[in-house]
Amino acid sequence: MSRSVTERPGPDAGDRLAANRERFLTAEPVEPNQVRNTILASWWRSRRWHVAADRIDLSYVRDPDLDTPLTHSAVPVLRQLRESLEGQPISVILTDANGVVLTRMAADQQLDRHLDSVKLAPGFSYAEESVGTNGIGTALEIGRPAHVFGHEHYAENLEDLACAGVPIHHPISGKTVGAVDLTCWRRDADPLLIALAKTTAGQITHALFTAGSAPEMELLQEYLRACRHAGGMVVALNNDMVMMNDNARQTLDPGDQVVLLGQAADVLASRSPSTVTIELPSGARARLQGRPVCGRGQPGGIVQVKLIEPARAGRAAATQAQPSTRMILPGLVGSGALWLRACNQVDVAYLSGEWLALAGEPGVGKLGVLRATMQRRNPAGRLRVIDAADAVDNRWQAEVRTELLESDGGVVIRHVDQLSARRMHAVSAALQEAHALGRRRSLWVAATLTDGRQHADLARLLRFFPRTVELPPLRHHIEDLHDLVPFLLGKLTQPGQLACSFKAMQLLLRSTWPGNTEQLWQVLRQVVQHRRIGTIQPSDLPPECWTVSRRLLSPLESIERDAIVAALLDSGGNKLRAAKSLGMSRATIYRKVHGYGIVTPTS
Repeated sequence: MSRSVTERPGPDAGDRLAANRERFLTAEPVEPNQVRNTILASWWRSRRWHVAADRIDLSYVRDPDLDTPLTHSAVPVLRQLRESLEGQPISVILTDANGVVLTRMAADQQLDRHLDSVKLAPGFSYAEESVGTNGIGTALEIGRPAHVFGHEHYAENLEDLACAGVPIHHPISGKTVGAVDLTCWRRDADPLLIALAKTTAGQITHALFTAGSAPEMELLQEYLRACRHAGGMVVALNNDMVMMNDNARQTLDPGDQVVLLGQAADVLASRSPSTVTIELPSGARARLQGRPVCGRGQPGGIVQVKLIEPARAGRAAATQAQPSTRMILPGLVGSGALWLRACNQVDVAYLSGEWLALAGEPGVGKLGVLRATMQRRNPAGRLRVIDAADAVDNRWQAEVRTELLESDGGVVIRHVDQLSARRMHAVSAALQEAHALGRRRSLWVAATLTDGRQHADLARLLRFFPRTVELPPLRHHIEDLHDLVPFLLGKLTQPGQLACSFKAMQLLLRSTWPGNTEQLWQVLRQVVQHRRIGTIQPSDLPPECWTVSRRLLSPLESIERDAIVAALLDSGGNKLRAAKSLGMSRATIYRKVHGYGIVTPTS
């Protein structure tokens, strides 16, 4: 049996742990029961993310925002804890939900200097994908307390430390809002460290509840009251929460749920009781009765839903004939919770007339979602797309201004974060002019951006967009491959001619898709060039589908990876034979296989 979370290894156990870490890093088997399951799983994630094990290589992320409900609630609790630990070499650390350190309360000078040297300091991220296994990142990754001791850290620079991290969850929504971490020297670690961190997280959660959760609690109480007394389908929502009872989830398919939530938000935006009748994508008609429950001046409330006409037989039959293709917006499929939520937020922004900034990694489908929203809400309207990549002279800026001041329908400014400072100023001036002329009443404007980092010029431009919605990367709703693959194959071939086998789908599901849906589309395009009917097998997939990587490879790396995958396939997965055929040593092919995240083929 593996050691418990709070057990401190003795000297011999520490030596064995260091030896097993070394074996893991050199792609040798780890001795059974010598590494805790939680730690071993984190090591594997760290390897897949290509975290450096021999150094801490971090860049400053951003200045910590200390004016938030989390910091207002947590800092007094942490100060009190720091005072009670006076004289103890224990550092008290608070991070946000992404692992970015918000504050670090001093321990002793020696420990503080060491923490500075490994950049465990405000403004740096200790997410697992940045520094590998550690108390903060691992706790946030697994969603529960994590204690990481000495050589359990993935990066060797952290092996002299012990840390206990605990996620902090919002008391009403349950959303992870940050983490609290206690870090000390490995030699000073105590089994009670994790218990103290848990207690501290609990105190912060309670402070969050008492300080700022009254509106959420009021909405929750009204929702529970409606579920008890009204029966039927009940939805409650505000800017931060969405609640839907089992009756609604079981009665409505995901596409209907998205439309329902968008219409519910529209009903509640009036801030007065109202009733509307809507048609859902399935063909059913529903009556929505909204009752606002406003807090902090934000729209929100309870919506009771009653079906007054079931789904039309023709539409229902089509849905049953193609159960895997669930259309949430015209031309878009998927039922992952994060994907549905983001699409709904875009739809709500359009309905409310809000200009919108849509963020996300390359290839996630930002322009596709904006086109689909426009097609659904204003099918006769014109959507003009202006790309910052075309901004080579002043004519581009003049075109932006003309569209903003004279067009109707919608305008999308793509890749605004890639504009130069001078062109950002020009676009900001055009947006200001359009805003002053009241163009928001007749024109919907959206901007897309890829880089999450903001600077002063971009922040100045984004002030014209009241809301930013982030589309999730494909790896965060990977279950949607079951819908996406047949849907995209239907576009590339005649529907029903080509299907994906279970084993091929398992390979696709294992990929992290750094190029997102666009990469999936290109992969399937390659497949149908040589397999147009029948069933796709693993051998039909290109080499990139045999790897698990969080980054896009350079052309040279891709060539090398493809050669290794081909050699492994030819040798039935035998690395020694594959290495010999490529003229590589055994050590080199092991290192390359793990570096590229290649899933070893089996015969």
